[in-house]
Order: sequence, then structure tokens, then C-alpha cells
Amino acid sequence: MPLHLALRDLALFERPVPFARPFRFGVATMSEASQAFVRVEIEVEGKGRAVGASAELLAPKWFDKRAQLTPEATADELRRSLTIARELYLGQSGMRTAFALHAACIKAQYEACAREDIPPLAAGFGPAEIDKAILDALLRASGLNVFDGMAENIAGIDARLSQDLSAEDIAWFLAGRRRLQRVAVRHTVGLDDVIEGEGGVADARENSGARYFKLKLGGNPDSDAARLVAIGEELARLPYDYKVTLDANEQYADLRALSELTARLDRDAALRPIARKLLYLEQPMPRDITRQAPLEALAIRDFIIDEADDSYDAFPAARALGYRGISSKSCKGLYKSIINAVRAVKWSRDGQKFFVSGEDLTCQAGLAVQQDLALGALIGITHAERNGHHYVGGFAETPREEAEAFLTAHPDLYQNEGGKIRLAIHDGDLLTESLTAKGFATSVHPDWQALTPLSCAKPTTPQEQTI
Repeated sequence: MPLHLALRDLALFERPVPFARPFRFGVATMSEASQAFVRVEIEVEGKGRAVGASAELLAPKWFDKRAQLTPEATADELRRSLTIARELYLGQSGMRTAFALHAACIKAQYEACAREDIPPLAAGFGPAEIDKAILDALLRASGLNVFDGMAENIAGIDARLSQDLSAEDIAWFLAGRRRLQRVAVRHTVGLDDVIEGEGGVADARENSGARYFKLKLGGNPDSDAARLVAIGEELARLPYDYKVTLDANEQYADLRALSELTARLDRDAALRPIARKLLYLEQPMPRDITRQAPLEALAIRDFIIDEADDSYDAFPAARALGYRGISSKSCKGLYKSIINAVRAVKWSRDGQKFFVSGEDLTCQAGLAVQQDLALGALIGITHAERNGHHYVGGFAETPREEAEAFLTAHPDLYQNEGGKIRLAIHDGDLLTESLTAKGFATSVHPDWQALTPLSCAKPTTPQEQTI
């Protein structure tokens, strides 16, 4: 049963996250970033007050890849997105459901960000993080875990932002949710990662025994094909079956270049170890070209959108262009992921296949990875990219006491490995039992005293962005 709430306080923080190794994807290489944290206090009708939290990396050059912007400028866009959303959410009066609060702010959020030349994908970041923290507080106030709470639609998700669905579609989907007990890890192979030998893709010490692999593409059919041949030769050495996905991060210029790559996958014998194991291709072309270019003959393969998923109508629009899937990332909005999962189930009833995948923009150990993992386990994602543990050394610069608190509260998710607390992967899988704690997938909140207030990025204008 949906509960009504009022937001009483909202604070924003951040913490630096050094990477253990560079992560190159698309046009960007990350060797460090900051992680944003949200703390909210809400009052729930009939249940009193509760505090909730969320966290997410301020990933540069993913939400906005425009060449004229520095990585720092794109991270500041995300800070502005959070700051703008904070004012909008705090400006709402009266009691309403968590989803109604989100719906009341989301249009104004996009409009305010557009005035500062912040693209829709980045505009959605602020509400996404605030919504997670509000849900955490709502579940804590109700004494429920996320799986039981969402089965009851505690957040009051309805069809006001998705006119192609009905309230009954959403209620039916949520009522039938059952937590996945295990979620397989999909191991990321970045563009600068070692392929062969020690430390390569087939090294169990490197891939943690993963049975799924996500291979980054650079946008050149010749070099990408050569790289995939080398990766395929290594993966063929694994003593077990495996599957792969390909992710171009918008790097293929158009359908012609993309067709060159898929033609190679179809006819090149050296690519068979990849082609025969391929599940889908992710966001091959820039988001603006994606919206204008039907896949046509290429739609025989399974393609998904990711960076082009910047609104509630993105999945229906992509479906009309021949795409079969869409990614779930909690940094793009948990409610949108749930709505898209409802669509995938509904659309698949006539025999076609539509799906939601689990992708990871370096979710860090603690709140970020737990809430994203729980979202996937709720909507039925059986394998998910998990690269935060791979490119960042465990809890990185998180205070030791905080990391140990997460280990104690979630012993199925973390382990002490050589004095460093990091994600625990069991035969290629993550376990979800401890995510049934009261709240949104966590028994622990950060040490707020160890965080610094979110840097105040100044408002920008389109003219300033393009100088």
C-alpha cells in the first residue's frame, strides 16, 4: 500500500575515489572521480521521521560526451543536477507518495537543466539519487526491505509518466516480483585492459570466475574486430561456457560503420568465439543519431540503448527503431528502470523478445553497488555488469570503520582480502540475501562526518559551455 510522506531535509556530500587502474570507455579514461552522497530526512504519515541515503559516482564524460567540455565540467554538470533537484524537491509542500514527489519535480528538473545547457541524461542524475535516498528512508520508516516494500508498491508508482502503460500493468508487475537470490557478474574489459596472459581476460584472478563478459568497443570496425579476435581466443580457453555483450558507448558514427562490424561478426571465422556467444550490442551510435536511425536489417540482432535512455519515452521510441532492450542503471532512475521492466514483460507477451539489461557505471562498494544490485534483483536481471570492484580497490579511501561496518552487516557481499575489504564474488555470482535488510538494500549508512559537502558548481549558460 502506498504511503504518503513529506521531505524535511536534504543534504549533499562527496568523497574522492582513486582508481586502482585506468578505465577507458568511449572518449573517456577515468583514473579518479568523486562519489556523491545524498542524505534525506522524511516524515511519513502515521510513522514518524526517518533518514535515508544513496550514493553514486560523478562519472565524467559519460552523461555528456561533448568534445568541448572537460571531464571536470561534465562532473560539475552532475553536481548542478543534484543541486537543482534538491531545491525542487524541498520546494514541494504537503504529503504525497514517493513517486508522486518524483513526478512533481522531473519536468521542472529537465527544464531548469536545459536552461544551463545540461543534457537530459545528466539532468536525470539528481532526481535519481534523491529518489533512492527517499525510498531508503520510506522503507526504514515502514520496517520493510526493498523487495517486500516494492511488491506492495510502497512508493506509489503509477502510469502518469508512462501513458503507454496502465496502473494495473505496474501493480501486476510489482506484485509478482520475487528477489533473485544470485546475480551473475558480467566482467568489464575496458579499451586499455590487458587481454592476454597474466592479468588478461581469461585469468581467474582478474575476472573473478565470471561467466559473462562486457567488451568495450572503440568505434573503428577494423581495430574493434582485431581486438575481439584476440579476446575470443583468450575466452575460448576458459574451462566453462561464457557469454559476451558488446558496448560501443556511442562511438560508431552511423549505421554504415555499424554494419561493417556486424558483417564481420557474421562472416569472419576468427570472430566466431565472440559471435556465437554474443547476447546483445549496447548503444553503438551517438544518442542523437540513434533517435533518427532505424536499425532496419540490423534489427535481426539484439541491440539495446543506454546513453540514449534519457526520458520515460526513450524505450518506446527505441522499440520503434528496432531496438529490443534498454539498460537499467540506478544513476538513470530506479522508477524508470521499473517502468521499462514492466514494458519489456508486457511487450514480450506476443512472442517477441524485449528485455532490460543490468549495466554499471562503476558503482562503488557500499550504498551504490547494493542499491543497484537490489534494483536488478527486484526486476529480474540475472546478470549485471559490475566494474566498480574491478577498477577501484574495494572501498578505496572510505574510512576503515565504515568499510568494516558494511562487511559486518553484509557478510555475503564483502570479504577481507589481504587486509582490503572488497566485493565477494561466489562462483561468478553476487549473493543478495543481506539486501533484505530494512531500508533500500543496506543496514549501514556512511560516516557523514567523514564526507565533505558537495562542491557548489556555479550555474552555467549555453554560451559559457561552448566557449
